[in-house]
Amino acid sequence: MIETFKEAVNAFSSPVTIFTSAIVLFALFMAFPKFLTSKPAAIALLVLVLAFFGIGLGDKHFRSIVTAPDNVPIVAMLFIFGYFTWYALSKGVANDARMKAGKPTLEKEESEQKVMVFPYLIYIEFVVALFYSIGLVLWSIFLKAPLEEPANPGDSPNPSKAPWYFLGLQEMLVYYDPWIAGVLLPTLIILGLCAIPYIDNDPKTSGYYSFKERRWGITLFLFGFWILWILLIITGTFLRGPNWNFFGPFETWDVHKVVPLLNVNLSEFVFVKWFGMGLPKQWFIREFPGIALVAVYFLVPPALLAKGVMKKLHEKIGTVRYSILMMLLLFMIALPIKMYLRWAFNLKYLVAIPEFFFNI
Repeated sequence: MIETFKEAVNAFSSPVTIFTSAIVLFALFMAFPKFLTSKPAAIALLVLVLAFFGIGLGDKHFRSIVTAPDNVPIVAMLFIFGYFTWYALSKGVANDARMKAGKPTLEKEESEQKVMVFPYLIYIEFVVALFYSIGLVLWSIFLKAPLEEPANPGDSPNPSKAPWYFLGLQEMLVYYDPWIAGVLLPTLIILGLCAIPYIDNDPKTSGYYSFKERRWGITLFLFGFWILWILLIITGTFLRGPNWNFFGPFETWDVHKVVPLLNVNLSEFVFVKWFGMGLPKQWFIREFPGIALVAVYFLVPPALLAKGVMKKLHEKIGTVRYSILMMLLLFMIALPIKMYLRWAFNLKYLVAIPEFFFNI
């Protein structure tokens, strides 16, 4: 029974199914927040996750990956981030229900019960600091630091992985040119986060949680955080094995595993496969289909949405802020699109100009 479950999980664990399932689960949370943030639903989900880990720890390979000193903090991070995401959403749903019933928000009620910072808050912070100190000491005693021998250029580890906080970027290297995945996209992420208070400077809901009044903002932020960052870290940590091949959670990391891939560029699809001719020598002719497609992707949707479903938003925040918002959103959505194109069609680059080290 357990072996059948493991084989089913391994069969299910392809990039397409995992990524699609994560998006569907995320969409359900955003569509039915009241039900899925309730305590019974949260407890049921927690029990399922703990049951999965309980079964997995009985597998030698799964246990070796999950209990590795490097990976234990990542496992803990999943539970911690999951809890605080649930807590914030549940607070927002509770406040929405209270405002609908004509009651004040939870934050407003709590603000009326004021206490002095000293000694009440300082006392709580001191006790928490003590617990954290004890926890760090116990952690250092029972979980050895993952120190390895000095770097040896003649014996590189396989797989060679970046620290966990860079694994999302390392996963993006599979789908983009290194300078795009390692420089451009991280810069856009930082600038986008810095731009949030300037793009959305509406003081509404300031000082209290609300899901209904910030549905789209919360959804977009959590999609970028959970699907395009945490999920990539999980993938790089637990599912990427030797030669950066994709392995199931209960699949042994075989260094000799061979995965047949035929990654081709869009220009090869167009000129070689569809037109039955050789690639043009001039790069601007060869890559014109990809350049045109990328231009349409970045120019047409913002214009259409400004005249349609986002007309009110465009009028509210103005053309400049709307254009910046749409560019950031399109860059964010481009990553899952590129991932699906690679998985489903073995499409490597939409635009491949090695003459200028420009490959997207």
